[in-house]
Amino acid sequence: MRPCLMPIGGPKGPVAQPCSCEVSAVSDVTVALESAAPEPAPGATPGTATSQAGAAVAQLLVDAGVLTPDQVAHARRVQSKLSGPKSFARVLRDLRFVSSDQLRQCLQTHRVEARLGDLLVELGHLTPADLKLALALQKATPEVKLGAILIDNDLVPEHDVLEVLAFQLGYTFVPASQCVPDSALVKQVPLRWFRTHTAIPIRVERGSVLVAFGSPHDENAVAAAKRVFGEHVVAGIAPRRAIETAIARLEEAKPAAITTENSLVALVETLLGDAVRDGVSDIHIEPQSDRLRVRFRRDGVLVPYKELPSSIGPSLTSRLKVIAKADIGERRRHQDGRILFETGRGNIDIRASFYVTIHGEKTVLRLLNNRETLLKVNEINMAPRMLQRYLDDALDAPSGVIIITGPTGSGKTTTLYASVNHLNNARTSIITAEDPVEYVIDGIGQCSINARINLSYEETLKHIVRQDPDVIVIGEIRDLFSAETAIQAALTGHKVLTTFHTEDSIGGLLRLLNMNIEAFLISSTVVSVVAQRLVRRVCQACAEDQPLSTRDIDRLGYQEKDLAGVTFKVGRGCAACGHQGYRGRIAAFEVLVLNEAVKEAVLTKRTSYEIRRISAQSSGLVTLFEDGILKAAQGLTTHEELIRCLPRLMKPRAIPELRRLLGVV
Repeated sequence: MRPCLMPIGGPKGPVAQPCSCEVSAVSDVTVALESAAPEPAPGATPGTATSQAGAAVAQLLVDAGVLTPDQVAHARRVQSKLSGPKSFARVLRDLRFVSSDQLRQCLQTHRVEARLGDLLVELGHLTPADLKLALALQKATPEVKLGAILIDNDLVPEHDVLEVLAFQLGYTFVPASQCVPDSALVKQVPLRWFRTHTAIPIRVERGSVLVAFGSPHDENAVAAAKRVFGEHVVAGIAPRRAIETAIARLEEAKPAAITTENSLVALVETLLGDAVRDGVSDIHIEPQSDRLRVRFRRDGVLVPYKELPSSIGPSLTSRLKVIAKADIGERRRHQDGRILFETGRGNIDIRASFYVTIHGEKTVLRLLNNRETLLKVNEINMAPRMLQRYLDDALDAPSGVIIITGPTGSGKTTTLYASVNHLNNARTSIITAEDPVEYVIDGIGQCSINARINLSYEETLKHIVRQDPDVIVIGEIRDLFSAETAIQAALTGHKVLTTFHTEDSIGGLLRLLNMNIEAFLISSTVVSVVAQRLVRRVCQACAEDQPLSTRDIDRLGYQEKDLAGVTFKVGRGCAACGHQGYRGRIAAFEVLVLNEAVKEAVLTKRTSYEIRRISAQSSGLVTLFEDGILKAAQGLTTHEELIRCLPRLMKPRAIPELRRLLGVV
């Protein structure tokens, strides 16, 4: 039987609760839960078999007649026998005792007595590890609500947080698309009232007024709404930005903008200075429908920096175009530019990209040489035997092409410069063609491409071999001309180092073939292809052991027995890493050396799978994913980073075998 609902007043607004006629009808679900569930372990993680939120949800479902106590007890027994953590609500759905629609309908009509974080975990919106991180962040800033922390750190989408918060408080959830105020209700109060209380009246239904609040915990706002619209107010929760946008439209006034030249200069200086100080690789300035969002890419992941009024967007973009020497009068086409930003440790070269979107021009600034020092080749975290093979068979070879490959932002340039620095000595002539020069190295001739004065790649590469070089560095193979130049230079006895954009080392060879470079030229000139990726490094200040679930082990390509005795790590989050659990990045490598067997496979145009298999058997190739697995087994990164960043192109070999191949103890 569905319980009847009676409105309850008070500062938090009306809450749907069972009436007194049903309170006396005590369910047997509590007995079933207590008898079937194991004793809670000290410090148990929310979302496991000991979850109080799961018990609260089960109680609601039984009270609503959706479940029986016997079904609850059976689901608890199933949950207790699972090897990995799974929420009780998920177990109920998997057993088909309850559907997602039934669960949502029950939660919408009954208030849930559970903490917000636990309820988000129980409903599958949040992982226990992310909840632990959010609670640590809240401990550092106790004045900030948990929901705001989850949203601001992109741990849970705002829609899901607000919907579950509505379940918890007994409010009505109002999606952003429905945040349209009722014109008749708006006329009952001054416009400044909406801004003061961050609330708008949505509609009248069944004699009650639904009011959407942007601050659901603000009791004064709910009380003020009752004074204006009467006691029959139904409190709703809506995205704060959606409410503010609706209010702005009502006021027909634009937000205050920063328009003075001095303010814009100071804003740009602060933006770039903070990015340089934090070791950021990219700055994203993104116009949205109601705001200007600024994000930093730190350790390969975008993190929020700040939000600005949308009206400042055109002025800020124009200022950046001025210092990037782009056309400030052109706003209909995409543009590029460069900024030389002076810092205390020297100049930072910044590549600017202006991209036209429906809300205005989006700007991305890439900080090209935002590093204190140039790494040595033995400091790039290449495994001992892999590094020795790279030095002996590639860098120390008298001639040939060495290709460093990977996607944008994978650390190719760092490895390239470390390799060039290793070759730099008084007896060697090194000359480069780069777009642009990212690190200045004494003793070598570096050329920065500048298309505006017709100093193009084509023009530079024509003259580069006339400089009597021993080593030629081509910043990137970007077309057939640069590929042919590298091949021809290697044929005449030069050593050539360059970068390429491919998924793995074998892909570098195949892409050369696809560029119509003859197979015999590739096999006779390319000596090595190095593929790499960057994965986030576990913060050593807060690292702790992380047991893997059966699904995690399966995704890595192993069985449980294969990982016996192997311990993986995860960062729980601390002040040192900004409560992210990661601090810095580490590279995973794949070094392909073209021996006779691999050259024969290239000449006969074998498939990538066959070339990879032959390389693994004959030249000791260790794939990117295998190198990452060994780094995770050493506690340097997490298995989640491997899944997120590294290609899985073949079944990984046993960890003892990988240790032998890479020379890792």
